[in-house]
Amino acid sequence: MLAGLAAELVMVIHFAFIAFVVAGGLIVVRRPRLALLHLPCALYGAAIEFGGWICPLTPLEIRLRQAAGTDGYTGGFIDHYLAPLVYPPGLTREAQLVLGGAVLLVNLVVYGLAVRRWRRAGPE
Repeated sequence: MLAGLAAELVMVIHFAFIAFVVAGGLIVVRRPRLALLHLPCALYGAAIEFGGWICPLTPLEIRLRQAAGTDGYTGGFIDHYLAPLVYPPGLTREAQLVLGGAVLLVNLVVYGLAVRRWRRAGPE
């Protein structure tokens, strides 16, 4: 049971990390200091996609699920709704490259807007 709960927690953390990678730049607009955390995360997320690598959270979650006696994603809110977002069916290498590019593009646009806003605001 504890391994099952740990697997669910890893899935939530994984999803939160992906959301932060994709949309964290929007938070940086309001909290510029978060760029020190967001930029490395966004670069890591893009590198995972461009490199075709597997995030270390994936094998951890799988091992925890196996330890809990399961090997699939059946049942439960997290498994039913979040798993397809983190592990989309039919994920191809080309799709990974598009996802990595999208992460970079979205964040470049957001950071460009943020820098423009910060320049208009002037020194604090």
